[in-house]
Amino acid sequence: MTREQYILATQQNHLPRTENAQLYPVGIYGWRKRCLYFFVLLLLVTMIVNLAVTIWILKVMNFTVDGMGNLRVTKKGIRLEGLSEFLLPLYVKEIHSRKDSPLVLQSDRNVTVNARNHMGQLTGQLTVGADAVEAQCKRFEVRGSEGGRVLFSADEDEITIGAEKLKVTGTEGAVFRHSVETPHIRAEPSQDLRLESPTRSLIMEAPRGVQVSAAAGDFKATCRKELHLQSTEGEIFLNADTIRLGNLPTGSFSSSPASSSQSRQTVYELCVCPSGKLYLSPAGVGSTCQASSSICLWS
Repeated sequence: MTREQYILATQQNHLPRTENAQLYPVGIYGWRKRCLYFFVLLLLVTMIVNLAVTIWILKVMNFTVDGMGNLRVTKKGIRLEGLSEFLLPLYVKEIHSRKDSPLVLQSDRNVTVNARNHMGQLTGQLTVGADAVEAQCKRFEVRGSEGGRVLFSADEDEITIGAEKLKVTGTEGAVFRHSVETPHIRAEPSQDLRLESPTRSLIMEAPRGVQVSAAAGDFKATCRKELHLQSTEGEIFLNADTIRLGNLPTGSFSSSPASSSQSRQTVYELCVCPSGKLYLSPAGVGSTCQASSSICLWS
C-alpha cells in the first residue's frame, strides 16, 4: 500500500457520520414518468399509422421503380397507358400514341390546343367544340400523306385548293358571292352541269376564248328577252346539217301599189349563200348571190 492510499483510507475512516442524512432520488418519477410513457406510445402509434398509410398509397398508386400506375418514366420521356385525366393545363413538347393504337383527346366541353412563342404570346389555336371546330392562325394548311403536297391552305388573302378534283355533293350546289377563276368545270358522269344566277347576270370571260361542249347531248341557251350573238372582229359560224328558225312570222308581198293612206311596208327574205353567209333581200328583188344557188329561208 502506498502512502497516498494509506492517507485516503485513514481520512475516510475519521469522517463524521450523520444518522438522519436526507437522500435525493435521481430520475423521473410520478406523473412526469407516466406522461413521458404516454407521449412515447403516441409517437409509436403515429409512426405505425404513417407507415401503414404509406404502404397503402404505394399499393394503390402502383408505385414502382419505373413510374407510378399507368405512368412510366423512360429514357425518351413519360409514357401513359390507358385513360388519363388532366385537371390543369398540360405543357408538353410532343405527344405520340403507340404504334398499334390511336391517340384520343376527350373533354366534356371542348379541346383547345394553343401554340405560343418565346414571349408567351398566342400564335396559333385549335379549338374542337360541340358546335364547331375553330382554327386561329396566320395560315392554315392541310397536306397529303405522300410527298407533303398542300391539299388546302387558307390565309387572310386567299384560299387555295391543291387537290386534283374538287367535288361538291350538296343538293343546292356551290354558292360563290364573288368571281371564280378555274380552268375546268365538269359535272359527274350521267349528271347535268348547271350554272345559275337566280337574281343577277352570269358572265363567263376568258381572254383566249370560252368553249362550251356537249359531247353526248344537247346544248340549250334560253332567255326571257333578247338573245344576242355578237362578234366584234370575227364572224359567227354555225356548222350543222340542219339549221332551223322556229316560230318566225310569215310576211306577204304585194306588187300592187299601196294607197296613199296606207304606209308602205317592205318585206325581206333571209337568204343564205353557198359560202354560208346570211343576208336579207327585199322580196321580189334580185339577190346579191346567184338566184340558182341562193336558199330562201322564209318570206
